[in-house]
Amino acid sequence: MPELPPAPRPDPIPGRPPRTPADALQWVGLLAVATVTIVADQVTKVIARRSFTPDDPLDVLPFFQFTNTRNTGIAFGQFQDRQVIVIALSVVAIGWIFVYFARSGGRHPLLPVALGLLAGGALSNLFDRLAQGYVTDFLHLANFPVFNLADVAITIGVVLLLIVLLRGERQAAT
Repeated sequence: MPELPPAPRPDPIPGRPPRTPADALQWVGLLAVATVTIVADQVTKVIARRSFTPDDPLDVLPFFQFTNTRNTGIAFGQFQDRQVIVIALSVVAIGWIFVYFARSGGRHPLLPVALGLLAGGALSNLFDRLAQGYVTDFLHLANFPVFNLADVAITIGVVLLLIVLLRGERQAAT
């Protein structure tokens, strides 16, 4: 007999969609997305560290190049050389992702993808910070800070999460 999805729990805040805990399949989805994100990010960082230096970047297009830089901060150069703060913020963010997913992961089919991208990107960059003391960034668009695949995954995850949350709020209002 097929397993029934968990019943939504009433939410004390009127207008908010009900919480629906994540089931086993949704956890598998989140963990698969996170794992693929981590592996892809780590492999590309190894290639960048072996192939490029800040003094010898590879120009791909007039506005895009591959390089190899060490980032001791977070987005847009914030908290440079403050690893304890950056690691603590990363651990808190990763913890929030998993707690939120456990409580509300069944709310929308895109939620495992969005949170898997966020968790995978955050975990991969956290691994770099703990293992090396910095994050390898290697993708450089003109007039934009250098970044990596984990950063791309985090950005896409945030956009998807906003879509999920806004759709849920819109559906709750109707």
